[in-house]
Amino acid sequence: MAAASASPMASQLKSRFSSSITRGLVIPRGISGAPFRVSPTKRSSCFTVKAIQSEKPTFQVIQPINGDPFIGSLETPVTSSPLIAWYLSNLPAYRTAVSPLLRGVEVGLAHGLLLVGPFVKAGPLRNTEYAGAAGSLAAGGLVAILSICLTMYGVAQFNEGEPSTAPSLTLTGRKKVPDQLQTADGWAKFTGGFFFGGISGVIWAYFLLYVLNLPYFVK
Repeated sequence: MAAASASPMASQLKSRFSSSITRGLVIPRGISGAPFRVSPTKRSSCFTVKAIQSEKPTFQVIQPINGDPFIGSLETPVTSSPLIAWYLSNLPAYRTAVSPLLRGVEVGLAHGLLLVGPFVKAGPLRNTEYAGAAGSLAAGGLVAILSICLTMYGVAQFNEGEPSTAPSLTLTGRKKVPDQLQTADGWAKFTGGFFFGGISGVIWAYFLLYVLNLPYFVK
């Protein structure tokens, strides 16, 4: 009798417990599987970030040149230092007061003098007695090829009789004479000077290395 009365009570408690569990479980439509529990809504915490301007002013190391961002150039401690500006202004490409012919001679001399060494020490005849002559001829050939490339560029870039394409104003707004190198005639003079200077540099390097026969450490 006690067992019979206990079984309906147990089944009633079991049904209540299962119904309380199924209330917290939701089976979505169209998805087969075990039901998942719907967690009660919790209040989400949020915070706001505010940018506070520093009271101490900061120094900008890199800024647009002359304060104008539309120029497309930046002032940095390297490019705007007096030493770098002095060095760049003394390069042949930026010495607009010198004629294009002399600028080409200067650039050609530097290239011709420095091209002999790599061809002598790394050329195919480097271990023979003809290394000096072969390297000098190879350097002279490279100077000739570069001169032809400069001529092709000038023909394609500049038209005969047209004014210089270089700007006539500095970045500060000061007027200046346009660079004559940026014309067909000026570029032709620069190319001729480069060829003459390059061949002269090759001859001078060969003369110093193999004619004077000075006791160089590397020869």
